Amino acid sequence: MTATAVGVDTAFTSTVYIGIGSNLDGPVQQVRSARDALAELPNTQLLEISPLYSNPALGPGQQPDYVNAVAVIETRLEPHALLDALLLIEVNQDRLRGPIRWQPRTIDLDVLMYGDRTIGDRRLTVPHPRMHERAFVLKPLFDLAPDLDVPGLGSVATLLGRLPDGSLRRVDDSRDAP
Repeated sequence: MTATAVGVDTAFTSTVYIGIGSNLDGPVQQVRSARDALAELPNTQLLEISPLYSNPALGPGQQPDYVNAVAVIETRLEPHALLDALLLIEVNQDRLRGPIRWQPRTIDLDVLMYGDRTIGDRRLTVPHPRMHERAFVLKPLFDLAPDLDVPGLGSVATLLGRLPDGSLRRVDDSRDAP
């Protein structure tokens, strides 16, 4: 009998889409650092990262603009093990969590979709519960997978078509290939 790591499903891999965002301490570099950290996750392969987009921040007060992207990975990590790995990347990039939602942050990593699974518990909701309301998520996701179906909501292309994207600006990402 062989031992397997906790949180690893050796039977199959899942395609996972991860939202990446930053608006502090060099947001473009923060997104690049997160991309590099995703590429180093165990039992995981970084397949592609979308172009980067800049957009005004959601949330309280005046904040710097965000830089956002979406990465697609193949992983054998189970959803909660992947979430723990993403939270560790955030900690390693000095993400501070406070009592107020939508505060400025060095990095934010969100599991947008995990294969075709629907997950809803106290730690993780997949598909991400607000992704269909956010052009800064849907546009980079569209760049990777326009025909992707979001369970219960429809295709990424259809969802994006319902939102204004006038505030999104593509960031020069010529050095951002994985």
